[in-house]
Amino acid sequence: MAPGNESSVTEFILLGITQEPGLQLPLFFIFLAVYAVTVVGNVGLIILIGLNPHLHTPMYYFLFNLSFIDLCHSSVITPKMLMSFVSQNIISYAECMTQLCFFSFFVIDECCILTSMAYDRYVAICKPLLYKVSMPRQVCLMLTVGVYAMGLVGAMAHTACMLRLSFCDGNIINHYMCDIPPLLQLSCTSTSINELVVFIVVGVNVIVPSVTIFISYTLILSNILHIRSAEGRSKAFSTCSSHVIALFLFFGSAAFMYLKYSSESMDLGKISSVFYTNVVPMLNPLIYSLRNKDIKVTLRKSLFKIQQTFGLCGRGRVGDDLGE
Repeated sequence: MAPGNESSVTEFILLGITQEPGLQLPLFFIFLAVYAVTVVGNVGLIILIGLNPHLHTPMYYFLFNLSFIDLCHSSVITPKMLMSFVSQNIISYAECMTQLCFFSFFVIDECCILTSMAYDRYVAICKPLLYKVSMPRQVCLMLTVGVYAMGLVGAMAHTACMLRLSFCDGNIINHYMCDIPPLLQLSCTSTSINELVVFIVVGVNVIVPSVTIFISYTLILSNILHIRSAEGRSKAFSTCSSHVIALFLFFGSAAFMYLKYSSESMDLGKISSVFYTNVVPMLNPLIYSLRNKDIKVTLRKSLFKIQQTFGLCGRGRVGDDLGE
């Protein structure tokens, strides 16, 4: 337990998504499948981009970081969440604060990396001739450092404020993770400072990226409408539409959970948070890459090489056996 914290609570009980016995096992397998797809999709995308030099461009550089963030984001939450479906999910005070810290870090990172991707698309569509000049490696690196720095500052602010609170008697968290709103409801000390920090940090990391993304896509839309080629407009709309859908899912559910929470809306907040902790990390590899022609071609080539390699190895072993 943190020094100076007078809380008598040493562990918490996570209630999970639902207490209905008939739903526990089906939900366990559903979220296990979602997590498996999330891990395979994001790890596969990371490996694919990392091993193919022709994908080392700003767009795929941000996709690489998005996949890394999604993988870590989901891994911080889902394994512990799955436990609540099969047994009483107990988490220690230290583990709870650690989960809160990493969860806040990766959520903020995702907000910022999505904003960077929107800016990248704006430059690529609206200033194609200046794309290489506007988005050199140094600019991409600076944007990435800024993404992780914002996440670190926000996570430290949330965690430090949570550590100053006392939890006297209540230790049952009405959630499947150690999130800020349900923890604030359990505190037996004033949470006014925490609420102010939530308002500032979450406001900055939701409103500012949302405004930036809105402006970027307004300019993108204006530019697309001036494209004479129907095929060009269709391709640009197709690329942007999936991004916009994911943005609405992530920012909408996150804003609902953090900017409007109460004991009455907590259950609904749990459901909305499932989108940005489980569903969005699973969908991102699909909506950002599998609909992308370069990724699909690279994936086919990689699978063909693997198949060819294993096929040659198999024929080699058969030949050795016949030779003997």
